Amino acid sequence: MVSIEGVQFQYGDDGKPMHFPDFKCSQGDRLLLLGDSGTGKTTLLHLLCGLLRADAGTIRVANCTLDASTDRELDTWRGKELGIVFQRPHFVQSLTVEENLALPHQLTNGKVPHDVLERMDAMLDRLDIAHRKHAKPHMLSVGEQQRASIARALLHNPKVVFADEPTSALDDRNAHVVMDILEREASEATLVVVTHDQRLKDRHPHCVTLQRARS
Repeated sequence: MVSIEGVQFQYGDDGKPMHFPDFKCSQGDRLLLLGDSGTGKTTLLHLLCGLLRADAGTIRVANCTLDASTDRELDTWRGKELGIVFQRPHFVQSLTVEENLALPHQLTNGKVPHDVLERMDAMLDRLDIAHRKHAKPHMLSVGEQQRASIARALLHNPKVVFADEPTSALDDRNAHVVMDILEREASEATLVVVTHDQRLKDRHPHCVTLQRARS
C-alpha cells in the first residue's frame, strides 16, 4: 500500500542530496517515520503525498505509482485515497467545524451526500466534539482543533492516512489520547505517522528512522 525504493531528492542545485531508506507497508499497517529536525521528514511526507517529485526512485501509495502520474491525476488521487492530518490545523476561519468538514465534498460533488453527513455526526460524536460542530475554528481549544482535523482527514474513508507530528506539542497523557483516536478512526486504513517524538517508538514497532544528510 505504501512503498519507496531508491528515492532521492534535492532542493535546487545547491541543496544537499537526500537519500531515503527503502520501506514498504501493507493495507492496514501502522508505520512510524522517525527523525530529528533536518532529517527530511517533511520532505518525505510531501514526496509520499505527491506534492514533490522525487529526482530518482519509485514511490507507490494506494495503488498509484507517483512518478508515473500527471499532476492532474495526483490531485484526483489525493482527494480520493489520502487523508492528511497536518501538524497545524488549516481551517477556513469564517466557516463552522461542520462546514469545514463538508467543504471538500461540496467542492467535489456540489453537495454533501446524506451518508457523509451521517458519518460526520457519528465521527464528531466519537471524538467528543459533536457539541462544537457549529462553532468557528478559533473558538475551539488546541485539542478540539486537532480532533476536528482528524475528522476532516478521515471523513471520506481514505486508504492511507498521513499524520504530521500529531503529538509534538502534547504532554504524555494527551499524546496517548490522540494516538488512540488516530489508530481507532483509521482502523481500516494504512496509517503513517511522521514525527520526531521518541515516545511513539514503543507504540509502533514498525519504524523507519531517518538520518541527517551528510555533507
